[in-house]
Amino acid sequence: MKDSRKNMTIAVISDTHAHLDPRVADIVKTCDVAVHAGDICGTHILEEMQPKSGKVYAVSGNNDPYCHSETTLPDVLSFDAPGGKITVEHGHEHGMHKPSHDSLRKTHPDSKMIIYGHTHKKVVDKDATPWIVNPGAAGQTRTHGGPSCLVIECSAEKEWDIKIYRFEEAQH
Repeated sequence: MKDSRKNMTIAVISDTHAHLDPRVADIVKTCDVAVHAGDICGTHILEEMQPKSGKVYAVSGNNDPYCHSETTLPDVLSFDAPGGKITVEHGHEHGMHKPSHDSLRKTHPDSKMIIYGHTHKKVVDKDATPWIVNPGAAGQTRTHGGPSCLVIECSAEKEWDIKIYRFEEAQH
């Protein structure tokens, strides 16, 4: 079903590996919808992601089959946002250590944005269309400086804006 809103905020996270940083969860609560780009490792994570609408888009990551997840998720999904289509996949099929942005773009040429995870490294590549983004890791595993997420402000009337959030490493 197509969303008729002219504006939408989307929280984008990935690679929680069974732990969602509470500061990232707080960001998700402020957004209209949420996206998880895989390596979720537990349905409790999807339950902790509570955007305003309650709508969470999620894909399976390469570690999810080994996490004994109770939920079967697609490997790839797409949805319409104000101003364009967004495609989500974990990214490991496009290169294990550094997924190829060219490969992602060739695979999903009709998208405005492709979201992937897997590397645990934040990326915002707006050099070509579709844009390629990776929110980094939103849990405790290999956060490369702290848990992170993105917020995409989508509009049918103006250019999309990407806000980057990175938090300090949690003290254990």
